[in-house]
Amino acid sequence: MPKIQVGDIDLNYDVYGAGEPILMIMGLGASSAQWDPELVQDLARTFRVITFDNRGTGQSDKPDAPYSIEMFADDAAGLLAKLEISRAHIFGVSMGGMIAQEFALRHPAPTATLTLGCTTAGGTHSVPPPPESLKILTAPREGVSPEEVIRRGWPLGYTAKYIAQHRDLLEAAIPRVLKYPTPPYAFQRQLEGTYTLKTFDRLPQIKAPTLVVTGAEDVLIPAKNSEIIAAQIPGAKLHIIPGVGHAFMSEGRETFVEVFVPFVKSHPMRA
Repeated sequence: MPKIQVGDIDLNYDVYGAGEPILMIMGLGASSAQWDPELVQDLARTFRVITFDNRGTGQSDKPDAPYSIEMFADDAAGLLAKLEISRAHIFGVSMGGMIAQEFALRHPAPTATLTLGCTTAGGTHSVPPPPESLKILTAPREGVSPEEVIRRGWPLGYTAKYIAQHRDLLEAAIPRVLKYPTPPYAFQRQLEGTYTLKTFDRLPQIKAPTLVVTGAEDVLIPAKNSEIIAAQIPGAKLHIIPGVGHAFMSEGRETFVEVFVPFVKSHPMRA
């Protein structure tokens, strides 16, 4: 993966396929290696797919300083500018969905379409995860092997049925995800960054065609949050995938692609 300087940091990115560009923004503590390779391959058959490591993850710089959702959004916009991409379809999941909301608000011109996955607008208008999910999310990482941190987080992303039936697949992904692990301090900086999310009151300002999608069984960011967001964005389409959890783009990949690709194609970018 090449690196490119954006503002005060170097961001690591990669590009797959050809066609209209899609910028994919990953969630809390996760590098771009967390994207399901099959999903990327599926989308790259039709689009130019751009993935990157948010600051604090992967091979991007990891400054030990305060992060914010606005900062992440400006990083993403700066990456597109450096790649000389004037408009793109923006797709973010979880914290990446928070970033994508702010991206569309701060940088409307390059936002061709907006897809918000398994995310929240935060604040008093959000539905929090159950206590047992928060306990897993905020559990100390010091003294715990990186492999066990990943396994510990599986119930936050996937249904118990999926974990039982696909444990070999999940285990096989661990080395890829851990090739460039997120240091505990950087994870904490990103987690604190999510507390800066302030989009709910401004969501009606979003003009880009918007798809809001999530898994019905999400125990990290309950699906009700997607309903709240979709109701705030004029003309937004809402799709809740039954029987899958937070990682709907993996657990429900085929269904997601069947919804996402036609949505993006229905809003072609103008030259």
